[in-house]
Amino acid sequence: MVSVGPKPGVPVILRELEPSSEMFKQGASLRVTGSLQSFEVDSATAVIQDGSVSLKVDTQHLRDISFRTNSAYQFIGELQIREGNDATLLARIGRNVDGLDLNLYQQAILIRRQHEAKLVSSRTRRA
Repeated sequence: MVSVGPKPGVPVILRELEPSSEMFKQGASLRVTGSLQSFEVDSATAVIQDGSVSLKVDTQHLRDISFRTNSAYQFIGELQIREGNDATLLARIGRNVDGLDLNLYQQAILIRRQHEAKLVSSRTRRA
């Protein structure tokens, strides 16, 4: 019997999460990284930001993580989209990533996608 677990979080740059993006889908499993702008204890809602783009993150299922404003955090979870394209990530994993060079990380995401596209292309040609 095949065990079905959570899907891996696809690395996404926050500025890519706009309604016209193919990654902006209800229930999409994503990995997002940004600087913590605020954290509301009562609702367990964090807001992370990268440049001028921000995203709400529901952290109610996370344990043993302390939040510090202006620190870098990475979350893996599922995207929840409400009316008006109001998006929130329902986080199942979260961690502090202070010390991570966000520019270099974003470059690595883009290079990884190029490599994956080449692999898919070469497999398609062989088939």
